[in-house]
Amino acid sequence: MPACLITATNRGIGYELARTALAKGWTVFGSARAPAAADETAKSLGEGFVPLVFDVTDHDSVQKSADMLSDKIDLLINNAGVIGPQRQSPLDMDMIGFSETIAVNTIAPLAVSHAFLPHLRQSGAGRILTISSQMSWMGYRKSDRLAYRASKAAVNKVMQGLATELEAEGIPVALIDPGWVRTDMGGASADNCPKDVADGVFKIADSLSIAETGKFFKWTGEERPF
Repeated sequence: MPACLITATNRGIGYELARTALAKGWTVFGSARAPAAADETAKSLGEGFVPLVFDVTDHDSVQKSADMLSDKIDLLINNAGVIGPQRQSPLDMDMIGFSETIAVNTIAPLAVSHAFLPHLRQSGAGRILTISSQMSWMGYRKSDRLAYRASKAAVNKVMQGLATELEAEGIPVALIDPGWVRTDMGGASADNCPKDVADGVFKIADSLSIAETGKFFKWTGEERPF
């Protein structure tokens, strides 16, 4: 039975990713920051879901969770993310909030990938996907939500580098643009249904090969520019 690890499964895209994986017959290791949220998610999702409790920015906690796990992981989805502080324009930036956004959206996906890499190697067919954003695109100069934009542009580069390092091992690494999704972060007026996005992510995961490592995909499957 294939197994995946998905961060932040207690709501939003992460919850739908977990539900989609379970429907496909996967074992799902899903993280939440608090024990209560992990337990509630496990009760909601049922058999096949294994809750893990860690904050993605607490690297010791992430490593302890990885060390306690003996199972192989066929797919890691770095899903956890934050929109950033209230003030995040170039001329009015909450610097502490900016740092926290980078910690969650940029550094944490690499730290989680490091911690669970032995389990991906154990699979023999491990893959890593990281949820990025259309707002990372360097082709326009919008200045709103700058902390968020910068953190996602940075994680694109980080994962591109990880793809290069893991290419010789046959572990593909790719990035996903989920579009504007109807979640707590995206709001009720967003374009995309979380379930549709989750289905699209798993279609990409199912077909991802080492030939596509380092690429950035729309959730619908088309490659998109960085």
